[in-house]
Amino acid sequence: MATVVESAPSIVVRSTDVRQAATVPQPAQRNVAVDVYRGFVMLLMMAEVLQFSRVSEAFPASWFWRFLAFNQTHVQWAGCSLHDTIQPGFSFLVGVALPYSIASRLAKGGTFGKLWAHAVWRSLLLIALGIFLRSMDRSQTYFTFEDTLTQIGLGYPFLFLLGFRPPRWAWWALGAVLTGYWLAWALYPAAGSGFDWSSVGVTAAWHAQHNYTGFLAHWNKNYNLGNTFDQWFLNLFPREHPFVFNEGGYLTLSFIPTLGTMILGLIGGRWLRAAAPEIPVRRLLLAGLAGVAAGLLLHFTHVCPVVKRIWTPAWTLFSGGLCFWFLAAFSWVIDVKRYRKWAYPLVVIGMNSIAAYCIAHFFEEFFNSSFRIHLGAHFFAFLGAGLEPLLRGAAILACYWLLLFWMYGRKIFLKI
Repeated sequence: MATVVESAPSIVVRSTDVRQAATVPQPAQRNVAVDVYRGFVMLLMMAEVLQFSRVSEAFPASWFWRFLAFNQTHVQWAGCSLHDTIQPGFSFLVGVALPYSIASRLAKGGTFGKLWAHAVWRSLLLIALGIFLRSMDRSQTYFTFEDTLTQIGLGYPFLFLLGFRPPRWAWWALGAVLTGYWLAWALYPAAGSGFDWSSVGVTAAWHAQHNYTGFLAHWNKNYNLGNTFDQWFLNLFPREHPFVFNEGGYLTLSFIPTLGTMILGLIGGRWLRAAAPEIPVRRLLLAGLAGVAAGLLLHFTHVCPVVKRIWTPAWTLFSGGLCFWFLAAFSWVIDVKRYRKWAYPLVVIGMNSIAAYCIAHFFEEFFNSSFRIHLGAHFFAFLGAGLEPLLRGAAILACYWLLLFWMYGRKIFLKI
């Protein structure tokens, strides 16, 4: 399980200067804890088929189902649920894996030029795949750049270059990205008192509950720097209808602070490589505490809110802190305590994350219709109509995993 097998979308890191790495390339042992963490993130994404929200609606008096439903949906604006940690976790792990990938490719005789060309190609493929998946069930190509894959693709070439620079460059870049992005939003005019919020898809009820007043109004939904950019940029592409706003508030420019999340992962990956075979658990925990505390401080002092949908700098710090804690927890269990057998199902998913991502997009309706055709429309209602969505979703999720298990057994790993 600890053999060197390159997985998608893993990327590799060295904490040394590129000249030193090129002179003495050292193959990187695969970090199983990273695979397990990635598998956990992808499991959370695939587990959307369990439909906890529908089950909760069927049992409105149950706090248990309400709790599960909350953590399987994105919060409306400020705050965080477990589901909100999926995209930052995936992005963070791209950075963690980068030092291992670079070391592996250099050890195989790769040069900076070849690796850079591959990084650019990988970036373009991620962007194209993201657009392709978002265009399913559309009448034409749906050009959008706010989903996980395109956001990573847009920022990846910059991350790759940082992987070949000394560690201090990552810290400088992180500070420049977050400070510059915050300043750009803070300087962009907030909506006036007479603005018609319905023109950008914000209802009066939503506005009353979630929109900010005062300085934080610069980060309100669908009237901000990012949405103005998208009203120009996305309308450069052919569209079914002119772009005015994204219903969820998501933005193309979020790739910039998402790059900050990946840089945090790069820093964490370098720590793991530098400390190997030891695990710097304390450092990871302290980094997590610093990130969470900094994000909350910015939020509660009204400097910058913690909002995942527009990926505010405060969200980058807060969610990055959570990612450090997840990485510390999985590293402690897997590499310090050596408890590994339980994690095998997650390794199967984590070593084929691009395949898992595509399977969740392509196969849900296939399995769902197959069950309906061959087992009957209400086969999964044997425990009652309220639990039917959960049981059907569990069967679909099991099929996802069995498909990944089949690929794992035959060493079929989708790589970009």
